[in-house]
Amino acid sequence: MLSYTCKTAIKAIIYLSSKSESGEKTSLKEISTQINASEHTIGKTLQLLAKHKIINSLKGPTGGFYLTPEQQNQPILKIILVIEGDAIFKECGLGLSKCSELHPCPIHNEYKVIREQTEKLFREKKVKDLCDPVTHGLAFIID
Repeated sequence: MLSYTCKTAIKAIIYLSSKSESGEKTSLKEISTQINASEHTIGKTLQLLAKHKIINSLKGPTGGFYLTPEQQNQPILKIILVIEGDAIFKECGLGLSKCSELHPCPIHNEYKVIREQTEKLFREKKVKDLCDPVTHGLAFIID
């Protein structure tokens, strides 16, 4: 359902959140190494997220990427909307352009429920909610 870029963005923000809790700024290289993603993908993604104020960045020798406490309390949905838009919560499960209540695909009703539950999950889960289990070794963001 989520694109590779969006999944990578979420993992990067979880990692940034864990570092930001102690006031650290994190380099692009460190993030890409720690979440096992290309620097190019991470760089473009983090620039976009910084532009939309999802994360912060500072240039220079003491610079890097970081999150404020307020940004750690933002819903994961904000990240998804910046990267993907809201189409993933509206599109047909089979990719039909005219799927609707009046013209449903074979999985319309079941898929609609899944889409709604997924959107609710990402609306309710905050960045810090995903960071805490990773920080405590109860969940992982890399294989």
